[in-house]
Amino acid sequence: MMDVHRQAFIEEAVELLAELEKSLLELEDNPTDKEIIAKIFRALHTIKGSSGMFGYDEITMFTHDIESVYDNIRNGEILVSKQIIDLTLKASDQISIMLFKDEKSINVDESITKEILTSFRAILNNFKKTKSIEKEITPENKSVPVEKEKKPAKIFYIIFKPEKDIFLTGTNPISLISEIIDLGEIFVQSKFNDAVTLKDLDPEKCYFEWKILIKTSKGIDSIKDIFIFIEDQCILEVNECDKNNILINPERFNEFGEYFNKNSFNENFNIETAITSFSSVQHIEKHFEPEKHITKSVQDSHHEQDKVSSIRVSSEKLDELVNLVGELVTIQARLTQISISSNDPVMLSVSEEVERLTWSLRDSALNIRMLPIGTTFSKFTRLVRDLSKELNKEINLTIEGAETELDKTVIEKLNDPLVHIIRNSIDHGIESPEQREKSGKNRVGEVHLSATQSGGNVLIKIKDDGAGLDKEAIRQKAISSGIIAETTELTEAELYSLIFAPGFSTAKRVTNVSGRGVGMDVVKRAIDSLRGNIEVSSKKAIGTTITLKLPLTLAIIDGLLVKIAEDNYVLPLSSVEECIELSSSDIENAHGRHIVNIRGEIVPYLNLRERFSIEGEKPDIEQVVIASFNSTRVGFVVDKVVGQHQTVLKTLGKVYKNIEGISGATILGDGTVALILDIGKLVEQEVLYSKDIQ
Repeated sequence: MMDVHRQAFIEEAVELLAELEKSLLELEDNPTDKEIIAKIFRALHTIKGSSGMFGYDEITMFTHDIESVYDNIRNGEILVSKQIIDLTLKASDQISIMLFKDEKSINVDESITKEILTSFRAILNNFKKTKSIEKEITPENKSVPVEKEKKPAKIFYIIFKPEKDIFLTGTNPISLISEIIDLGEIFVQSKFNDAVTLKDLDPEKCYFEWKILIKTSKGIDSIKDIFIFIEDQCILEVNECDKNNILINPERFNEFGEYFNKNSFNENFNIETAITSFSSVQHIEKHFEPEKHITKSVQDSHHEQDKVSSIRVSSEKLDELVNLVGELVTIQARLTQISISSNDPVMLSVSEEVERLTWSLRDSALNIRMLPIGTTFSKFTRLVRDLSKELNKEINLTIEGAETELDKTVIEKLNDPLVHIIRNSIDHGIESPEQREKSGKNRVGEVHLSATQSGGNVLIKIKDDGAGLDKEAIRQKAISSGIIAETTELTEAELYSLIFAPGFSTAKRVTNVSGRGVGMDVVKRAIDSLRGNIEVSSKKAIGTTITLKLPLTLAIIDGLLVKIAEDNYVLPLSSVEECIELSSSDIENAHGRHIVNIRGEIVPYLNLRERFSIEGEKPDIEQVVIASFNSTRVGFVVDKVVGQHQTVLKTLGKVYKNIEGISGATILGDGTVALILDIGKLVEQEVLYSKDIQ
């Protein structure tokens, strides 16, 4: 049971660290924004409290001093500086390492931990010294700041009733009470649920509730922050009382506290009524009429907690759901085939209804896995900030379309390719501030990251206003590396695509960021594995745009089912534009070349029967499926086009993982297997094959 909760803690901590980093970068631009400061403090406080409950004492101790600094920032006593932002970002990275050190067998560099803590403690010590000096200075000396006026004490009444299962999350309510005690003068009363008999007593359940009266100079937020990481696991009421300052006098507070200890759990006890009566009589020994709104507010709070707007579900469960929906799609296709062959009107009607429900279920299951791509985009603000600092460049990152949704599997695999592209844009693309000024550009370089949905695909563009790609330098490097021959003629798109060749780099020097010829080939492989493609456009001295075209999902796609002899193949429908006939006369008119004339446009085609060495006699009239690839139209010759087909993607297994041109397989309604064609790979292989022949 604890392992489940520990995993939930790790997931929550990762989200908190992401939120912390995002808030820190926002705070850098708005250093006085109290709301952002409060977000950062709450994130640190939650990480500190939760980590202690699950045995991550190292994180708890590390976060303590950082939280203290932000507590003072929140109170307006320490000003936000670039040093504090840099240190906190570094601390966030260190917490992440501590979080996964056991899972990933990572060694925590203690020297970095010590350096960060020493820096934060120095900030605290400087603040304390300044405060101490302020206390010693007299108000007559106008040239020196005077100590700030102490905040007046307030009285708060707290009702704390944890859920019975709170121990299972590793929370000890007593430790929370201890934290409240540290805030000021306090009276605490607890009550055991006497409805529980000794026989029914479960040592793993909590049967206590607490009522607390506290006098403190801290605000209500400081009290609520103590319970912030269990607020969904308890009934909590924190109310300021005694607004007429009846109990501010220490003697009167202690006198009322004695009455509170005796009567706080009486049915007729009400805090406001008790304080009012205390001010009018000398002794408090009578019962008070209850105000029903207190009980009602507690009940309302409980009902609010019952309304859950969202739940956390593990990705494994979502994957299992999609797999089951995929199996259902396959069975539904089989049912449709049987009903058509039987020619039974009743069965056809049922089959159509099942098909409708299956499609709806498929869409719902896939939508559950869709996440806004902004979760990935937001990480790059930090990347650009750090690289700008490392390379002494001034760069502004703008983001557009962060709300565009994409399958979580695609998003997970998209992070590394985007990191490589952005790093190259900053290192090779964006010039130094001095160079930009000489060229008449703004000192600050622009990197624009955008996402838009286009049919069944998402287009992600990474655009910079840097120096642009040098076509001649790319060509000469490709020739010297033996990638192309000196006589080879390439289009602009083909020339730019050479930057994705393994080991290719035009950098004149190797840096920590790039220049070793690794990275862009990794990008190409990653995008290929996602069944996407890359387009590059560039203008010298103006900038470069790299466009990634990715499918919305990798689980279930709409495909076009085709046949060659007795073999079945599927082409992704999102890439298909049209289908035309190819007769013997069309082949003769082309004089042996694999081209076809479509309304005056010459389109090259690839004969799949020849490509896959399929024997047998081809039909008199073949079919050409016209698909788009990298803004060009390419045809695929097949024997027969069967029609649209919902395709559940299945991997081919380890034995066939290196086969290029085939991205997977699917099971048809009659139980036969159809191979899913990788259009991009087939075209690339054909181009390379043609050039080898030349």
